[in-house]
Amino acid sequence: MYVRDAKNREEVWLLDHIESMGLDDTAFRSRDYVVAVDEESGEKAGFGRIRLHKTDDESTAADADRPDERRDEVCELTSIGVLEGWRGQGVGAHVVERLLEYASDQGFETVYTLTGEGAYLAQFGFQRIEESTLPDPLEKRLGEKRNGVDPDAKPLAIDVAEFRMPDRLREAFKRAPDGREDVSSDETAEDFGIDPDSATYKYDTGR
Repeated sequence: MYVRDAKNREEVWLLDHIESMGLDDTAFRSRDYVVAVDEESGEKAGFGRIRLHKTDDESTAADADRPDERRDEVCELTSIGVLEGWRGQGVGAHVVERLLEYASDQGFETVYTLTGEGAYLAQFGFQRIEESTLPDPLEKRLGEKRNGVDPDAKPLAIDVAEFRMPDRLREAFKRAPDGREDVSSDETAEDFGIDPDSATYKYDTGR
């Protein structure tokens, strides 16, 4: 099992699973996502996204020492999803780890998230923060999420240097897939966004 950047042709696969899991697809861009893949079968197991937001108020930015081109941006972890048959095997944890590595590589020291799943993220070092400390774009996002896909959303943040991976999830990921035999890596027309009954695209992806 490994985690890689999403490919453009996976945008419909992502949208299908984001929709089925009731996750946030606001301002969707496939290039913002990573995908967890089983190297033996090629089966996709999970995904997640880092979204960057522009802010005009540098005083709210936690990362004053990051590169100049990043000082007017804040980083949000969002839309973490694991397919049903792959849950409990460390897939989501490693998606989170890969996204935080990306944020760190881009010069961010702090990553925010707005979620009702705070207990899950706390095991990695995310901590609850006051809503009043959120950068303006994320304060607005919090209201939108509460009125939409996640009524219980609360703000959390992590210093990326403080991320920790529980040993049990590291080991589970190494063993994945547990009890999954005869999985298929065959891609269907629907994986590419084509409705097999009408030969038309299922989503308008701007192409």
